[in-house]
Amino acid sequence: MATTNSDNQNTSPAQAGTKRSGELFEYPPKKKVGVTDPVVHAGRHFGRTVNSVIPTRTLITNGLRRMVKLKLEKIPLEDFPKKEQREHEIFVTLLDMVPGLINRLITASDEEAIHISDMLQKGVNKARADDTKGLKTSIIDWISRGEVLIPTLFRNNKSDRGFNHPRTGELLCPAAWNWNDEAVKKSLRSGERKIPGEQWPAFVYEDYRYDSTNPWRGLFRSTLLVTAYKFVFTSPSSADGEIKATRSGNARIHGMTEITLPSIAYVATLVRFSLSSQTTFSRSNCVTDSERFYNTIMDLFSEVRELGEINDLAAWWNLQVFPGATSQDHDSIDEDAPLAMIRKRRDNLERLAALATTTRPAEHEEVGNSEHRRDVQSSSSATNQAGAEGSGASSSS
Repeated sequence: MATTNSDNQNTSPAQAGTKRSGELFEYPPKKKVGVTDPVVHAGRHFGRTVNSVIPTRTLITNGLRRMVKLKLEKIPLEDFPKKEQREHEIFVTLLDMVPGLINRLITASDEEAIHISDMLQKGVNKARADDTKGLKTSIIDWISRGEVLIPTLFRNNKSDRGFNHPRTGELLCPAAWNWNDEAVKKSLRSGERKIPGEQWPAFVYEDYRYDSTNPWRGLFRSTLLVTAYKFVFTSPSSADGEIKATRSGNARIHGMTEITLPSIAYVATLVRFSLSSQTTFSRSNCVTDSERFYNTIMDLFSEVRELGEINDLAAWWNLQVFPGATSQDHDSIDEDAPLAMIRKRRDNLERLAALATTTRPAEHEEVGNSEHRRDVQSSSSATNQAGAEGSGASSSS
């Protein structure tokens, strides 16, 4: 059975799947952080869908400092370095996610601000720990392709993974490098050849095939990534292809109906770690270089010149993960569908009713005009007859 990593375990029933109220911070600021803490809950979703590598203390401290410069010193955001602009966008997104957070931070002491930052960071860290724990065991089933892995890989032991195993090594090998080259394979296994974070592995590509002439082809469209994404966000059972989830997934709990680009980078980072032989996740580990891996993916997703490809990728992901939500957003339906026929019938009835309303006054007006013409004609005839009689009388005399 797949290990669940739902945020239900960290929230009360009243909080799950609902927005937090303005009373979010109505408890002593020094209260011991617990698993039901609503700010920890917000931190879990923030790390998964907005940013998982920026320390929240740094994010909040720098964000407040920039707000002062933006509002009081009237310095436009465009004057800040690109890196700070992106970080500030992340900060603003955080404020939008947590109602009442900005007011609390503005009035907070330094100690209280640190406490809030630490609660958010705990949520980020705990979500990642839960997700990596679940992925570590389940990913073995996904990469076997229905076959027995030789040598066998154990679910709870990562020492034989990474470049030590032919299957995980093939998936982790940088897409631009040839895993079938024995020299490449040997240098990766020995650790002689280091892999920088910007060398994305083969598993991020559809069918694990990289086209150097068109690096966008199949990028971030692999079955492995989609399966892992569903495991984290919709439910472990949906990752296994079950139609009905056994419990609410993290997406539903947080009201998420479409993917975010950072969530793709987040899942790719976790899959990369799960396939590796590393036992402890570290953003700055020189072997996995996870932070740089995540950031270079986000560099691509922030590239304005690639907006067309990025939008296509996001639409593709929404169809894979949230097909129901995507179809509900479409106004068009089949012309012969019952709903379409009902709407068509109603349109016809309303059009006929409107036509009847506009023609009746015209009919009354036409009737009135006819009666008026008859009256005029009668009056004219009478006048003519009287004139003729008068003329005859004069002639007699």
